Amino acid sequence: MNKRLSIFFSMLLVLSMFLAACSGGDKDSGSSSDGDGGKDVPQDLAVNINSEPPSLHPGLAKDATSGTVLRQTFEGLTRINPDGKPEEAAAEKIEVSEDQKVYTYTLRDAQWTNGDPVTAEDFEYAWKWALDPANQSEYAYQLYYIAGGQAANEGTGSLDDVGVEAVDEKTLKVTLENPTPFFNELTAFYTYLPINSKVAQANPDWANDAGDDYTSNGPFKMTEWSHSDKIVLEKNDTYWDKDTVKLNSIEMIMVNDPNTELSMLDNGELDWAGAPTGALPTDAMQALKDEDRLVTQPIAGVYNYKFNTTAEPFNNVNIRKAFTYAINRQELIDNILQGEQLPAMAIVPPSMFAENEEGYFADNDVEKAKEFLQKGLEELGYKDASELPAVTLSYNTSEAHQKIAQAIQDMWKQNLGVEVTLDNSEWAVYLDKVHALDYQVARMGWLGDFNDAINFLELYRDADGGNNDTGWESKEFQDLLAKSATEADPEARQQLLKDAEAIFMEDMPVAPIYFYTNNWVQDESLKGVAVSGLGDVQYKWAYFE
Repeated sequence: MNKRLSIFFSMLLVLSMFLAACSGGDKDSGSSSDGDGGKDVPQDLAVNINSEPPSLHPGLAKDATSGTVLRQTFEGLTRINPDGKPEEAAAEKIEVSEDQKVYTYTLRDAQWTNGDPVTAEDFEYAWKWALDPANQSEYAYQLYYIAGGQAANEGTGSLDDVGVEAVDEKTLKVTLENPTPFFNELTAFYTYLPINSKVAQANPDWANDAGDDYTSNGPFKMTEWSHSDKIVLEKNDTYWDKDTVKLNSIEMIMVNDPNTELSMLDNGELDWAGAPTGALPTDAMQALKDEDRLVTQPIAGVYNYKFNTTAEPFNNVNIRKAFTYAINRQELIDNILQGEQLPAMAIVPPSMFAENEEGYFADNDVEKAKEFLQKGLEELGYKDASELPAVTLSYNTSEAHQKIAQAIQDMWKQNLGVEVTLDNSEWAVYLDKVHALDYQVARMGWLGDFNDAINFLELYRDADGGNNDTGWESKEFQDLLAKSATEADPEARQQLLKDAEAIFMEDMPVAPIYFYTNNWVQDESLKGVAVSGLGDVQYKWAYFE
């Protein structure tokens, strides 16, 4: 999860092609005799995705696990290619108006897995479905770049006025609120994926299981979804670019035990162990380094602890600062994570704001933490830390999350004299609890959805925003983000975003802990796996040699 500093700074969006693994093992296998796949080499990939995806509906997906599956089974107007750039995908032609606010997409001839044609109406339907407040899409705000999108989602405008229009079956016209230089990157993101409008209107539960109604338009189709066990994808023979796809199948198992995952790789049952879809045991990191097996890649992401700012004691900014300053991040990285992570004393990764390597405060500043604690106690009317309401630290079930939580629990006890209780839940349950503000301090990670600092700031724009989950809101912060949206000068816009981050870090609704790296182990016979600088993975170009 961390990074070699020299690499980290040079990277804005690095999509690297890395080798992964097929050791044959006990897996079922098909074969390929053409192209890069190699003659008579099994083309069946097995990976671990850790847990059940909360939703495989593009409009409801809100997490990396769901996104991993959707990137293989669906395709947006664009797709991020192995070089990290958006390229035409479902769209074969993209025209942009002179004022940079109107995008016209001409769709290529493509089919859904059930044989229906992919139409412009499927995109209009999907985007408006996510913006419809009745559907409670937590990622609807990613569509606010579209004219009328925010008003429709907040109930102050009509879906009919949203700037997306199927001009005809093959032409989609999109009107934006403001020029958005990264819009073609956004159209590769899963909230912008199309939905087979005919199927969805006939069956609102179409995305709950594998079957005839789970229609998709990407390189692979889902043929099995054994909930909490595994997902099986097979090559989609109706995909317009099927000749590029060499894998016959992808088996995605759900094993939430890093030791088991690594053992399965070593036994030939998996072709990849670790990030971005699974995890490696922290105790094995040094040995894997010594064996020269560990691959480490910096990514634009931050691991943090969110505070519920709506309830005592974390409704007090000085209490939040005390708990944030009293964490020894480097110790966590050196003794637990061991993946070259970078201590985070800011919320935006250094790949986007270079100065954030140093951040807004010193790591492990215990003296300052004690000063903030005392000030906060006085403001809340407590004589000492023993009078604070009981503090619970929540995390989703995982060996690494547990070890980090236990270490920070000890730090808060030693540095602040505060007793902290730990609480863990399975991923889907955990997400619901955090979203409902049913927590005091909660672990969460955030990976960039596209290569811009707004990614790490906009989710905190509104207290009730889909991914805020802290209850925090600031008018000054909102105004700066609004100004950045209309600022045409790139440097001036960047400064507005930095000013917004400074306000965020002063109020400290979130305690940043470290900037991520991806760490994994692989066999050497799988090539063409595209792992991006944002932590995404795509198997469209993967093959065994």
